Amino acid sequence: MRITTLTDDARLALETLASRTGGIVSPSLRLGVTGLARSGKTVFLSALVHNLVHGGRLPVFEPYAQGRMARAHLEPQPDDAVPRFAYEDHVRALIDDRVWPESTHRIAELRVTIEYESASFFQRNIGPGRLHLDLVDYPGEWLLDLPLLAKDYRTWAEESLKEARRPLHADSATPWLAALEGIDAGAPADEATARRLAEAFTGYLKAVREESTTPLAFPPGRFLMPGDLEGSPALTFAPIDPPTGERSRDALWAMMERRYEAYKSHVVRPFFRDHFARLDRQIVLVDVLAALNAGPEAVRALQSTLSEVMACFRPGRLSWLTRLVDRRVDRLMFAATKADHVHHTDHDKLEAILATLVESATDRATFSGAEVDVAAIAAVRATREGRVRQGLEQLPAIIGTPLPGERVDGTVYDGKTEIALFPGDLPAEPRSVLRHEAADAGALAFLRFRPPQLETTAGGTTLSLPHIRLDRVLQFLIGDRLA
Repeated sequence: MRITTLTDDARLALETLASRTGGIVSPSLRLGVTGLARSGKTVFLSALVHNLVHGGRLPVFEPYAQGRMARAHLEPQPDDAVPRFAYEDHVRALIDDRVWPESTHRIAELRVTIEYESASFFQRNIGPGRLHLDLVDYPGEWLLDLPLLAKDYRTWAEESLKEARRPLHADSATPWLAALEGIDAGAPADEATARRLAEAFTGYLKAVREESTTPLAFPPGRFLMPGDLEGSPALTFAPIDPPTGERSRDALWAMMERRYEAYKSHVVRPFFRDHFARLDRQIVLVDVLAALNAGPEAVRALQSTLSEVMACFRPGRLSWLTRLVDRRVDRLMFAATKADHVHHTDHDKLEAILATLVESATDRATFSGAEVDVAAIAAVRATREGRVRQGLEQLPAIIGTPLPGERVDGTVYDGKTEIALFPGDLPAEPRSVLRHEAADAGALAFLRFRPPQLETTAGGTTLSLPHIRLDRVLQFLIGDRLA
């Protein structure tokens, strides 16, 4: 699937060449943090930087464990036109207020410079090393737009309407489908009709995003975050059923088709060209537990969405010469987030389920020469583990403070009460989560917990944010560049 034009490719090659040659002494590595909505991108970035800068507990991250990492500190990011990731505000929310920071609403960057000593005798004698780690964060809804580049309006409209008419979205889609009744795609184009349909379609997209039964969202992503494009023709279209007769250039169908193509040209393609295609490494965060909570249909929808999105990635390994003028994602990690919501005895099962969902994407990336890993993580660990008694049994439990409004068996929590919860067991057979018979997994109970109260040392020093396998993530994604 070709996404960029020859002009885009030439521009990317020049920018890459300038970056590579300018970074010979202090090279840079662009790490994309991507994932669908509510997968925990903001929390992940905040925790990763906090543990690097403040010296967190990172025993698997070799440069730190071996004492070769001198320090890590923040610097201004290289792209002056891109907003800075609000790291300090997010960490303050996690540590001081014990609330989860707001989700990503726009693209943002942050540069962390790592000073280290090489493990190589030759490199150590040259002098200390420096690596600029450029972290790129953007809304999950934008990620869903990338597959649109390979679809024409008819294909997208048919797929969108088919999805809206599924029983899974009956409540969310009813007003939108009602607005479509009586619409003649072959009738003359009318701006008032286009606006009415676009507003109804946007309402449907918002409702789907807020559904408790599914963790997914659907494109176009900018309909939910329009910014300065609000009200523009590029955001005033919707999927409609095709006309039955001959199509006119002045018909409503033609107007919708033109605006859909304008959206791809002016919104999606520049995002891919200016940001997505410039990444060197990638981590894809996935809220597998939310899909499991919703049932097999939601899990299958998540698998399909991930497969579509991953087809837009640029995995592969380049030679030292082609690396000067091109970029490929040579290391790709899939991370099942919120692993602290289940007992550690289920972490291997959680990894196996995610590996099953991304199997096709993993095969493509590996075939292209990229290294791939799958992990169950918690960027910020909000629970600890214990045991609860159920009859004569002692069951593995997680202990934490549920967010205000969370409920279990009719009990609504106030955000101050700590509880011990047996969340249930994940299925031992990963592929069973895709089958209807897995619906009896309703015994699973996943709550949202408040961020933890941080521990302090005897000297009064506040420790870094606790995590699960953040050190493994760092070792896989950047460990080789600090060797």
